[in-house]
Amino acid sequence: MGRTERLELRLDEDFIERIDTWMEETGKASSRSDAVRQLVDIGLSTMTGKSIHLTDGDKLNFMMLRDIVKHLKIKDTETDVELVAESLYGGHYWAPIWEMQGLFHKHADQPADVSLVVDTLDMWDFIEGRIEKLSPDEVEKLKAANHGYLPKFAGFDGNNESTLMGIARFLVEKMDRFSRFKKRDFNSHAPTAARYRRMTTAFEPVRATLGPGRDLNVDQIIELLKVER
Repeated sequence: MGRTERLELRLDEDFIERIDTWMEETGKASSRSDAVRQLVDIGLSTMTGKSIHLTDGDKLNFMMLRDIVKHLKIKDTETDVELVAESLYGGHYWAPIWEMQGLFHKHADQPADVSLVVDTLDMWDFIEGRIEKLSPDEVEKLKAANHGYLPKFAGFDGNNESTLMGIARFLVEKMDRFSRFKKRDFNSHAPTAARYRRMTTAFEPVRATLGPGRDLNVDQIIELLKVER
């Protein structure tokens, strides 16, 4: 064991009671300080993706599900139930993490990222929907203000904004939201998040004025595109 350091820790009565209950039910700790060390290690290992922690109930539930799979003779399951079972029997909790990295990972979408993507898709849904209704003269005016092209949602950078791109793709392809963007690539191949953040901020007060029979006008679209640059 490496060099240790004494840490002061204050816990309320409810927390101490939970620790005592864990010690009594598991029999794995010789003292409260030993229990705290073990619980911290379990928490850190689980949160960093180095291990998973299962209660006895979790293990029992899995083994019952495994028996059902075997009884029904289900083939070609995505989960290797026998590997998981052997991992549980042997205490090799690292093994499922190695074999099923798509399931056991540390990533979780942040609410701020989800909000940015939703606001961006919502804004571009209004922009592209309005472009479809522009008159020929308005189309030419918009092109002239946008380097000769009609603006279109480009997605997010697959290299530097992959989380945002993944959220957009999941919303559209898996949750059937913002159907206008179905079958899009969603990869802009260049950073767009900062520009879209500026655009959605400018779009927010305009968005409050839109609704049935109240669309964006071509000048508002042009102003949003100026913010983008």
